[in-house]
Amino acid sequence: MILTRNWNDVGTTSAVMLMIVCHVYVRSQRAGHRVMASLTNFLENRMLLKVNRDKSAVDRPWNRKFLGYTMSNHRKPKLKPAPQSVLRAKDRIREITHRGRGRNIVQVIKEVNMFLRGWFGYFRLSTVKQAFVTLDQWIRRRLRKILWEQWKKPKTQCRKLIALGLNAERARKATATGRKAWWNAGASHRHGAVTNRKLSEWGLLSLLDQFQLWQRCT
Repeated sequence: MILTRNWNDVGTTSAVMLMIVCHVYVRSQRAGHRVMASLTNFLENRMLLKVNRDKSAVDRPWNRKFLGYTMSNHRKPKLKPAPQSVLRAKDRIREITHRGRGRNIVQVIKEVNMFLRGWFGYFRLSTVKQAFVTLDQWIRRRLRKILWEQWKKPKTQCRKLIALGLNAERARKATATGRKAWWNAGASHRHGAVTNRKLSEWGLLSLLDQFQLWQRCT
């Protein structure tokens, strides 16, 4: 439920807006509608607050988000980053890595890490690891895609794959597929050459590792 109220200063043109966001949990949808109607009547008629009906709803907890978080649909609900928060994180990482074309991959990783530290710092209260696992996998694939694009020519790609430890025959086959960079970034030959360990050696932070460390410390 979203509540707003404006206070206009007497004799001035300035105004102050107060916004209150609250969640109320009940046992059934019927009870939810009843409580919603009761609260709306009280808040608007007694407290003189305006309920934003466009953003207020009766719904399952896991279908709603609050300050970037949502709930899982377990019997005992757990806190986790909302899907919209994960999508915004991906958009931000796309911006960072898009600027990384032509630059040293280690420098790109440093910039990605700056964002990841802040993002995890906010969502560290999550008790579900899946969002961190998914985002880790996506980031690693994104970085592998950048490397593939930097190498450009098949001959260079083959040489780089071999230098990173891939079998020569497998490297030649990998560069002869004609596939796009995103497909190659998720293919087994890319995982075999640019391994998770290699990305870690280059400095990439793992959200899952941060999550597990936080869980052990709390």
